[in-house]
Amino acid sequence: MKKIDGLSLAEIEKTLLEIGEQKFKAKQIFDWVHNKCVDDFDSMSNVSKKTKEELSKIFEFTHASIELKLESELDETKKYVIKFEDGNVVESVFLKYKFGNTACISSEVGCKMGCLFCASTKNGYLRSLTAAEMLKQIYLIQKDTGEKISNVVIMGSGEPLNNYDNVVKFLRLINDERGQNISMRKITLSTCGIIPDIYRLADEDLAITLAISLHAPTQEKREQILPVSKKYKLPELMKACDYYLDKTGRRLTFEYIMIKGFNDGTSDAELLARLLNRKLANVNLIPCNYVKESNIKPSDNYDIEKFKRVLVDKGINATVRRELGSDINAACGQLRNNFLNI
Repeated sequence: MKKIDGLSLAEIEKTLLEIGEQKFKAKQIFDWVHNKCVDDFDSMSNVSKKTKEELSKIFEFTHASIELKLESELDETKKYVIKFEDGNVVESVFLKYKFGNTACISSEVGCKMGCLFCASTKNGYLRSLTAAEMLKQIYLIQKDTGEKISNVVIMGSGEPLNNYDNVVKFLRLINDERGQNISMRKITLSTCGIIPDIYRLADEDLAITLAISLHAPTQEKREQILPVSKKYKLPELMKACDYYLDKTGRRLTFEYIMIKGFNDGTSDAELLARLLNRKLANVNLIPCNYVKESNIKPSDNYDIEKFKRVLVDKGINATVRRELGSDINAACGQLRNNFLNI
């Protein structure tokens, strides 16, 4: 059966016409599913009993549940383990900022990228999430917190561009004005650098923020911590970034994990500034999280600030990511790994 919560309005309209129902009912149904976020047909009070019976014959809902929730005592961060119908789990995070509430969601169960500094990949890759399963993470967080999500970052478990079609469908659904109506400009997608799909995304006419997981200023160093860079080389990645900038006019974010003694020196900062010279970009400096399997450690605060000063002095916009939820391990993959190993 089709999952109704993964369908666009046009797809619901098409199906209704095929079963002899009136097209206008699709807007009512879409509103119930993606605005009121119900997960059963009985809740649709302005839809006739006959129509609901017909719908139930061809559609079903995506079901998910919160299996575990951790709440930070340092700030208002909340971290969730969310379980789907097949028993697989992902993690999602609720982050509260002055500019609004952010949901950090997963796009895959596990990850196949193998990044040295990320816990998401340690238990391997199992499958991609559907658009409905990505939406479900946001709907569950809103229901649990009682607060509206205004910003979305696709930075949880998985490589979003490895799940391209479902992610793009998710973006269009979460942006739909008849549903959650979250502005594309308030959505960030993070990628390790899947070059062909960066070109595809540039041509989609989506005004999202693209974040490139750069993490090193040279091909040699990138290969040591991001295995995917052996396939997608740094010079070609920069060309894809230039295409994205030219096509969209949207500022790029370059994420840079700060690893003590590896990529946090003055020479690294100078090489990074040279690499990003004249690009419409912001560098987000991120103290790495300790991942016991990799034995890497975060850079000292002094070295991070020194690194930032070098970039700023050379005309590169740079910020240091504010750490939220550190007492509940609110970084990618940590909670899911702990949950799976209970």
